[in-house]
Amino acid sequence: MSTMRAMVLEAVGQPLVLREAPIPQPEAHQVLIRVQACAVCRTDLHIVDGELPNPKLPLILGHEIVGEVAQLGAEVAALQVGQRVGVPWLGWTCGTCRYCEAGRENLCPFAKFTGYTLDGGYAEYAVADACYVFPIPDGYDAVSAAPLLCAGLIGYRSYRIARREMVGNRLGLYGFGAAAHILIQIAIRDGMRVFAFTRPGDHETQDYARGLGAWWAGSSDQIPPEPLDGAILFAPAGELVPAALRAVDKGGVVVCGGIHMSDIPSFPYAILWGERVVRSVANLTREDGTAFFERIRPFTVQTHPTPFPLEQANEALQALREGKIHGAAVLVP
Repeated sequence: MSTMRAMVLEAVGQPLVLREAPIPQPEAHQVLIRVQACAVCRTDLHIVDGELPNPKLPLILGHEIVGEVAQLGAEVAALQVGQRVGVPWLGWTCGTCRYCEAGRENLCPFAKFTGYTLDGGYAEYAVADACYVFPIPDGYDAVSAAPLLCAGLIGYRSYRIARREMVGNRLGLYGFGAAAHILIQIAIRDGMRVFAFTRPGDHETQDYARGLGAWWAGSSDQIPPEPLDGAILFAPAGELVPAALRAVDKGGVVVCGGIHMSDIPSFPYAILWGERVVRSVANLTREDGTAFFERIRPFTVQTHPTPFPLEQANEALQALREGKIHGAAVLVP
């Protein structure tokens, strides 16, 4: 049997281990993908650290996969061998529950997730349901495209939700990592004035945000120079929710874009009053992906990847944990 190299999480809280594993064979509705790149996401850290419960174990992490279709399942007709595709976090939904029927498959109680309850892309090959992959637009190499599959998609879903509530164009981004640095490029093209918030004292990242077009950049413990109409939190720090509420104007919205966040401390009702809204974003839908790739079709998003060899997955995760990555870390088999 043919084998592949994979970085495997064998126990929560432990480093990943390089293993030889059988190359998975696609079921009738799946495709086998030769992985060309897989971006590293903060959600991967939450899985390793046990902050997301009950992962499949042993587990191959990774849900920002770009690769080439190597084999088609017997029932797959919409894709071709050799086609370049991307695999996101959402890996499968039931299609029949009340959420799926309402167009909210991101809330499907039976959903399966790439690199969490399904094996992902920290490997040389991966399988994916053919209905849950996206063709990758021209103009991107695999390493540059990989961060689009989560940082791009979740950032864009968060942005679309914020825009529905916003009554102006002043948008705050708390946590200026992979998602924010992709989203700012879209938001500025839409006429948004972006206010970037970083860890206190992180002047390097603040300069980086200004270089990408931020109207203002400062620390997350600062009040911006003018009220915001909306804020998106990408940093998983619950204490930023009341900070963002204090920064947004009446009628403003605070969107929590992460899958995990530390506890939100109590805060006075006065900073919520005035029809301010706090809401979360859960996963994504395939429609989000279609809309996102259509939105970026007229231009090329700069993802500023930092590539790591597959076997250095632990080093990439640690660099992300320590805030040493500007842009996105990407594993290359």
